[in-house]
This record gives sequence, structure tokens and C-alpha cells, in this order.
Amino acid sequence: MDVLISGAGIAGPALAFWLSRFGFSPTVVERAPSLRSGGQAVDFRGEAHLSVLRRMGVLDAVLAARTAPRDMVFRGVDGRERSRLPASFTAGEVEILRGDLSRLLHERSASDAEYVFGDWITSLHDDGRGVDVTFARGPSRRFDFVIGADGMRSGVRRLVFPSYRPKFQGYYFAIWDADGDDRDLTCSPGVVSAPGWLMYKSSVPPELMPFELIAPGVYFDSISQVRMPTVSSGRVTLIGDAGYGSTLGGMGTGLAVVSAYVLAGEMAAGGDAFARYEGLIGPYARGSQGNPGMFLAPATRLGMWARDRMFGLLPKVPMVARMDMRAATAIKLPDYAPVR
Repeated sequence: MDVLISGAGIAGPALAFWLSRFGFSPTVVERAPSLRSGGQAVDFRGEAHLSVLRRMGVLDAVLAARTAPRDMVFRGVDGRERSRLPASFTAGEVEILRGDLSRLLHERSASDAEYVFGDWITSLHDDGRGVDVTFARGPSRRFDFVIGADGMRSGVRRLVFPSYRPKFQGYYFAIWDADGDDRDLTCSPGVVSAPGWLMYKSSVPPELMPFELIAPGVYFDSISQVRMPTVSSGRVTLIGDAGYGSTLGGMGTGLAVVSAYVLAGEMAAGGDAFARYEGLIGPYARGSQGNPGMFLAPATRLGMWARDRMFGLLPKVPMVARMDMRAATAIKLPDYAPVR
């Protein structure tokens, strides 16, 4: 069966890998002209995340490319340290640059999947037996299934669920290349910043923000959540941030690789695969969603004081500090048997 995947970030290549192992023929279409390099560090936490990487045969490569997590130091505008978020809390068992991970997953899947860069989906027509797809540049094609793995601003989601909008969490953030690896954050009410990194509180809704004015090389977006009653319609479904996004939530990368494994395995099992996929991944994903804006950049001085006190307690209360680990491991992975 032919499966179209929109998006070549993390979820897309991971899904392409598993689908090919289960006997499908995946095609990945990506709007960018090539893989995106660089980006912030992402991490994997707990056995569920690591187990999927191990089954994919990429865990050793991820470990070899790992970065060294460091404490996040919060400083006032006067430069004095206010608090410190321990690296043991901010990172999982392994941290890696997003671009390096994307490259590894692409290399692992490229021999068995078709990759089309510089193009995107413009329309979908699901007739119950397959999906007719038109593209901005390439010729129209027909697929058995279409999977949206195209992030928080998913084009597939807009086409299939046009009335849905991600829920804005009241913050924006920007990431860009900067010299050095300084994780010291300067903070004031509603704002935290560092070289190459900015988060701030704003009441301006995303649909009024002129994203097209952002300079090349700067990634800028709202902090939002995707919580939908269903992420599937007919022969189309969503994966990763497209279906369960929580911007800068900390576990989106692990969720993406786990979801790819589960979705491919359920599709291989046949029947009502999308419903089973949602039943397994939906509760797991929602347990990992949060609003890092309120956590990192409280809007008031009192909120900043409370944040600083809480960060000081984290090393002393390990059960609280590792609530993220409990969320990351809150799934029992089925044992799917690939055909090759």
C-alpha cells in the first residue's frame, strides 16, 4: 500500500522507517528544499522512548551524537543569579540537536522511502478507497493513506479539519543561531532570553502575528497546544505535533518516535487501525502536554519569586522533579512484528 507522509522533521522519517518495515511503500513530501539543520536540543526520556530507538537500530548513533546538558541559570537584568534549573530536570537520558536527529532518521529511512523536497499538499480528496492528492509543484497522485506529520502549523490538519485552531497559550518564542552555547537566561516579568533564544508573554493571538516578517534563519512561533477530539478522518490521520502538539513541552520528540512505531504497527494489523492508534497515543500524548511559558517566564514579580523558590526545591524533591519521566513512560508498547 502507498502511504503519503507530509513532513520530514522527526515524526515523518520515523514513520517512513516503520511503514517500510511493515510492507508499506511510504512517500515523504517536505515543503523545505532540504532537511533542516541545527535547531535546539531535544531529548529522550524513559524506556518507552529509548526502546523505540533501540528497535529502530539508531540508539547507538543517537548516543554518539549526544550533547552535554547543562543547568539553566536564571539571572535578573542586573546579571545576578536568581535560580537554577538542574540539567537532570531539563534533559532526559540522552539529548541531541534536532537537526542531527532528523538527519539520522532520514538516513535510516531513505533507502526504503521516496523523499520529495520543495513541495507540499494543496488538496486532498478521500473517496473511501484511496486519497487523491494535488501538490503545489508536482503532479497529482493517489495514495491509500495520507499522514500529516507536518508540525504545529500542519497543512494536512488545515485541509481535513479546517475549523480547528491550536489553543494559544499566551506566549511566543524565537530561536536563531548565535555564537557560543550560553544557557544563562536573563529574565524579567513575562520575558526570558539568552543568545539565540527568546520567550515572552503576549496577548496578541497567533492569527494576527505577521510571521512572514521574520528574518531568514529565525524560527518564531506561538506556544500553543493541539487537543482534538479525533486526529483521524477516513484515510487521513495526524501524528506528532500535527495531532498532539505542545510547543516546547519537552517530550514532543519522544512522543513523535513512539507514535510512529504505534501508528505503523496498527496500520499493519489492519482493521480500524486509526482508532486503535488514537486509543493508545491520545491519553499518552495529553499526559505530556503543558505550558512552558508560565513555568519559565511568569508574568509578575511574585510569579518569578515563586518560580525561583520552586526551582530551588527540585533537587530536594526527586519525585516532583521526575514527574516528566512518569509521563514519558506511561505507555505499554505493543510488540509488533515487522515483515522484514
